Amino acid sequence: MPQRRQFNPQLITQVREERWDQVQPQLPHLRPADIADLIKLTPDDLQKRLFSLVPHDIRPDVVAELDMSGTEFLKSLSDIEISDIVEDMAPDDAADVLSDFPEDRSEQVLKLMETDDSQEVRELLKYEDDTAGGIMTTDVVAMHEDQSVEEAIRTIAYMDTHEPFLYAHTIDAQRHLTGYIDIWELLREKDKRRKLGEIAHKDFISVTTDMDQEHVAELVRKYDLTVLPVVDHHGVLVGRITADDVLDVIDEEASEDIFRLAGSDDAELENLPLLKSCALRLPWLMITLSGGFVTSYILKKFLHTELRDVLLLAAFVPVVLAMGGNTGIQSSTLVVRSIALGNLKSHNVFHFLLREIEVGAAMGLLCGLVIGIGASVIIATNPNHIPSLPVFYLAMIIGLALFIAMTFAAMFGALVPIILSKMRTDPAVASGPFITIANDILALIIFFAVALLFISPSGI
Repeated sequence: MPQRRQFNPQLITQVREERWDQVQPQLPHLRPADIADLIKLTPDDLQKRLFSLVPHDIRPDVVAELDMSGTEFLKSLSDIEISDIVEDMAPDDAADVLSDFPEDRSEQVLKLMETDDSQEVRELLKYEDDTAGGIMTTDVVAMHEDQSVEEAIRTIAYMDTHEPFLYAHTIDAQRHLTGYIDIWELLREKDKRRKLGEIAHKDFISVTTDMDQEHVAELVRKYDLTVLPVVDHHGVLVGRITADDVLDVIDEEASEDIFRLAGSDDAELENLPLLKSCALRLPWLMITLSGGFVTSYILKKFLHTELRDVLLLAAFVPVVLAMGGNTGIQSSTLVVRSIALGNLKSHNVFHFLLREIEVGAAMGLLCGLVIGIGASVIIATNPNHIPSLPVFYLAMIIGLALFIAMTFAAMFGALVPIILSKMRTDPAVASGPFITIANDILALIIFFAVALLFISPSGI
């Protein structure tokens, strides 16, 4: 086998300039993950040509390293070519690839595969993508409890598995999961006649096929697991989830939350057409626009008052809105992340919420003092407008309004994700545009309420 190495950046240039005679000799020396990266960096119209130069024995590994946005060129291959590739892949990777194809096309590919291989992939395709069943592999090592250590070692020696394994799972006569054995412990067992049921660990953690993949990732993180057995609702062992699958889930979930924070969707990573990208982003922008109309109406009502100092106070509205919005985003992001990591539990919700209010108040106090000092300087040096009230009094109003707005924003930003989480709704949707526009409206109301309270008791 040739020594593997990372590709030289010049290789990208050679591919784009279609210097295939220089590209082909280098491919056998690259790792599958690096070839996959090279394909992703290659223009769409050249990907199929580049893939045709990849040695046949590593093509399945290369495809397994590609995400769904990088496999469009596969659809231009024949059904036979695709079946040859996925047949040599781990069942879960093969299912991931075929799930991106139209149902009738994937069915044709499955019919061309060996019966045993296609049956495993069919089983996996039945599960939702974001569940334990959707990310597991059926490539699992299961041993009967009444087998001896010697029999187990002999069985392992002749196993044809796509992925390495560190544990063997023990099952009873009905294939119910009963425990697990570390392969290292199995090899070191001196009495080779001992039954596996006698040495198996019974304190195992397992998940059901319909468990959400985010909860699966949380279990792996919390208990430092390298493999997680998957059972059906009758406790029958049907597969396993490995650490590399969980890393993909963590990356996917983090990507999804980041896009939701921005009011978009991770589907945009797939280079969607212009109209589809707009359709994903516009709903949140329309909500933001609607909120903008509300803030504009409130501002108009305030500016129609006959108070002499209205224009001076209105000049500081953008600062109050920006600070309130940013404070709310900080709190909501912290809470969303705490929920995702499992750090926020029912018994500490009140303490967590109280702490965010305290932090918001502390920051609001400091920022209120700063804006108060800055406002007094700006108002005092304005030659075009002489305030009817003392400069200190107006600066105090602005500082107090900012203090209250930031304190409330911290509470609101923390509270909304908590409520959505209790309603079993993804709390990430509470961040970004929603928190920003809600805090803008509330901060504006707070600002004008404080101003009118101190300047004109009669109100607007």
